[in-house]
Amino acid sequence: MLSAFLIVLFLVLATGMPVAFALGLTFLVLVRFLTDLPLILLPHQIMVGADNYSLVAIPFFMFAATIMAAGGITRRIVAALMALIGRVRGGLAITNVGASIVNGSFSGSAVADASMIGSIMIPPMKERGYSAPTAAAVTATSSVLGVIIPPSIPMIVLGAITGTSVLDMFMGGILPGLLIGVALIFAAWWVSCREGVPRGERLPGRAIRAALRDAMWALGLPIIVVGGIRLGVFTVVESSVIAVAYALIVSGLIYRELTPGKLYRAAADAAVTSAVVMLIVAAATGSAWLMASEQVPQTIAAQMSQVTDNPVVFMLIAVGFLLAVGMVIDLTPALLILGPILMPVAIGYGISPIHFAVVMVVTLAFGLVTPPVGTCLYLTASIARTSAVSVIRASLPLLAVMLVALLLIALVPGLSTWIPTAMR
Repeated sequence: MLSAFLIVLFLVLATGMPVAFALGLTFLVLVRFLTDLPLILLPHQIMVGADNYSLVAIPFFMFAATIMAAGGITRRIVAALMALIGRVRGGLAITNVGASIVNGSFSGSAVADASMIGSIMIPPMKERGYSAPTAAAVTATSSVLGVIIPPSIPMIVLGAITGTSVLDMFMGGILPGLLIGVALIFAAWWVSCREGVPRGERLPGRAIRAALRDAMWALGLPIIVVGGIRLGVFTVVESSVIAVAYALIVSGLIYRELTPGKLYRAAADAAVTSAVVMLIVAAATGSAWLMASEQVPQTIAAQMSQVTDNPVVFMLIAVGFLLAVGMVIDLTPALLILGPILMPVAIGYGISPIHFAVVMVVTLAFGLVTPPVGTCLYLTASIARTSAVSVIRASLPLLAVMLVALLLIALVPGLSTWIPTAMR
């Protein structure tokens, strides 16, 4: 069943059909020709997939991210980081990574981070001596932190389809996200030194304090969202609404940059992006249900048990497989397809579902900066006005340190489970 599913799905995707419709058509073909199940299951499972309360957080987090970009919040965060560390060698590259760490704590989307940070950071990096491919590579690789550091939209999606706690996944992503962020900071510094980028100007203390004061309200958002969830003040869905309200107040009443026109465009962008994600989730639910009903996870578990009974070996095999999948299937569809299949197998090996969920998200996120999918790769190459091939070459040292961090995350479960366990 799994082989047939993948073959049909890839054939349909090769025609250029959108992912959501390709998943629905694949489900329809398999039900029609490989089972005796009624076709009415397709619309039923689509409705089941969309009717999930936790998914309500997705459009709100996306709306909050677009408001922040339109209302000057992201720009002020970048300005504050540049004032603090822009004077050191490689300061702009380090600021780029730092901005992705902070921005990821309220956007939940790597593509949104690449667009927002890239439009702000890439032009000044090119002006200060960075090559266009390096500026794009630093932006693209650091943007994946948006789907690892909470709140993470892919984690919300994975939780909805596998029943894994979204709150635990959020908390489980904190240390892995920071680990990758620190690794990228050192790699960005090394790349900057290799290119001979000059040091930035030292700003007077007055200017630094002014930049920090200006960004104070912007920096308060991730503290409120993540801190509120951590302390149990509000749920994940409630935190997404709080994020929108806070962004509206700060952008519109404090910074006064959010005009009605900007608000309308922010709402439209968030609505379109959310609709795409929700369609994919709804369509993938049918495929996940079919795989479960045909006992595909149990079959894979039985086959894997003949290969190895070592959970470490299984984890390494899973990481290699997911890296390959991420190169040809986008992050969200890959999670929706493989999450319900691989999660029961991992649990059968005694692996924590939180640990495996974080590893899945981190591993598949590599596909955002590797061809042929490489959504963030192509986006930042476009912003930097350079070729994707040159950005791929410039990304190699950054991807190397990310891969080392990934292996640590996969082999050291405590990085993903320590905070969720301490919360209980």
